Amino acid sequence: MFERKTFSRAAAVAAIAGLAALAPAKAEDTVKVGLILPMTGGQASTGKQIENAIKLYMQQNGDTVAGKKVEIIVKDDAAIPDKTKTAAQELIVNDKVNVIAGFGVTPAALAAAPLATQAKIPEIVMAAGTSIITERSPYIVRTSFTLAQSSTIIGDWAVQNGIKKVATLTSDYAPGNDALNFFKQNFTAGGGEVVEEVKVPLQNPDFAPFLQRMKDAKPDAIFVFVPAGQGGNFMKQYAERGLDKAGIKVIGPGDVTDDDLLNNMGDAVIGTVTAHLYSAAHPSQMNKDFVAAYKKAFGNRPGFMAVSGYDGIHLIYEALKKTNGDTDGTKLVEAMKGMKWESPRGPISIDPETRDIIQNIYIRRVARSKTDGELYNVEFQVFEAVKDLGKTKK
Repeated sequence: MFERKTFSRAAAVAAIAGLAALAPAKAEDTVKVGLILPMTGGQASTGKQIENAIKLYMQQNGDTVAGKKVEIIVKDDAAIPDKTKTAAQELIVNDKVNVIAGFGVTPAALAAAPLATQAKIPEIVMAAGTSIITERSPYIVRTSFTLAQSSTIIGDWAVQNGIKKVATLTSDYAPGNDALNFFKQNFTAGGGEVVEEVKVPLQNPDFAPFLQRMKDAKPDAIFVFVPAGQGGNFMKQYAERGLDKAGIKVIGPGDVTDDDLLNNMGDAVIGTVTAHLYSAAHPSQMNKDFVAAYKKAFGNRPGFMAVSGYDGIHLIYEALKKTNGDTDGTKLVEAMKGMKWESPRGPISIDPETRDIIQNIYIRRVARSKTDGELYNVEFQVFEAVKDLGKTKK
């Protein structure tokens, strides 16, 4: 059951004083999941993918689990942290949800963290990728990724494959900084050189002037991190500025070649190598079935945000089974720790110590399929059971 609601800032602010004391009512017959996502604005594709995947999972597995009916309440925060906080307050205090979930960008996940702690309810992060997020509340569990998982691996791959000079272009917020720092750490340790470093605004960036600087620096490749949804615009301007003709490759974590947008990027994107957690071309039977079902339901292919949402609602369902329908937040989080399952992306688990996801990271190259003529991220190397290196190296 899905319900969309608008939210009133005044109502939420008036209620916050009692937030800590108002843990959600344990309705006997319903589990309410508050889904806070960017359904409008620059990150809207993230929100739509996650919402669609949750709908698909519930169509396949029913809307009841452990004797409880699952109700999804969707709120649009447009990836603006103040709106995230207001939405979380209203969901917890007024709607009395048992779980909050979604969180398209890191500032949104961090804005909700203290509220999850106060109300003692799980916060399931299905998108945001900065390492620190799970450290901000003992109630946060993540089913998406961290930038450290992919950025370190692509840094190692680059130096091992003859890329000596790199220019970096990253979004100027916490995940962009994580991507940059972890890439540089491994790339320079292997003997690589960063010849140009550019940070672009998160909201509505114009990449063109920065790309000219990249071209002038004459690197072997550009390391790029932009959030899911912005990769299409980046690749368009990369081609317009002639960087592909100049032989400057694109490498990075896989956000830039998100399956959701990849087909519209044109031939300039062919050959782009990224490290990432998921590709619609992942060859497992489970993924083939997932992609076919998603395409049938929504008319386009799923990307990594979709699979993170699909696994996020699976985690909630399985935790409820383990608690026999008990919606106590502490019990649900304990049930999630150490959980393992097969996902469309491959085998995954929840690290019992950090509550972060452990998953395979794949090196992929964009190629055009001879079967259907579409562009895909084709996996050619796998790093198994990768933890969040942002925590393991502390």
